[in-house]
Amino acid sequence: MRLFVSLEPPPEALQPVADAVTELGEVAGVRWSPPSRWHVTLAFLGEVDDDAVPALVPPLRSAAAAAAPVRLRLAGAGCFGTSVLWAGVAGDVERLAALAGAVAAAARAAGVRLEERAYRPHVTLARAAGRGGAGALGPLADQLSGLRGPTWTAAEARLVRSHRSDGRYEVLQRLPLAHPSP
Repeated sequence: MRLFVSLEPPPEALQPVADAVTELGEVAGVRWSPPSRWHVTLAFLGEVDDDAVPALVPPLRSAAAAAAPVRLRLAGAGCFGTSVLWAGVAGDVERLAALAGAVAAAARAAGVRLEERAYRPHVTLARAAGRGGAGALGPLADQLSGLRGPTWTAAEARLVRSHRSDGRYEVLQRLPLAHPSP
C-alpha cells in the first residue's frame, strides 16, 4: 500500500487558500487538488507491504509522542519545477523539520526505505496536466504569493494510505504529538 505521514490543517486554516484558488478558477492544463486532500507531508513512505504496517506504527507513534505540538500557518506559494504548485508553510518550521526528521528516522528503523532529500514543508495545490499546465504554474504561484492563513496548532500526525484507484486518502493511524510545549 502507498503510505505517507502528514499533518492535516484544520478547515479554518485552509479556507483562505481555498478562497484564493476558487478566485483563480479553471486554468487550462492545471489539475487543482481538492482542499479535502490538502496536507503537510512529514514523510512519504511510498509502497509498503501490508504485513509491514503493524511494525511501522509503534516507532511512528513514539516519534510523534516525543514531539511538541507545532504552531503553523499557510503562507506564500511556489512551484517545484514546472509540475507542482504549492502553498508554503510558516511558523515553527524548525520544530516541524525536526518532527519530519524523527518520523523519517522511525520509518527507516522499521525497515522502510525513504528517499534522501531536504525537507520542504508545503501543501500541494495543483499539478501541471497537459498542454500549457507547466507554463501556467509560475504565474499562478505569483498570484498566490501573498497568501497568509491563520495560525493553527498541529497536535497529531497521521499515517495515511493513498488509494491510487480513486485518489482517496484513508487515515490508518492517528499519532498524537504528546510532548508538552516548552
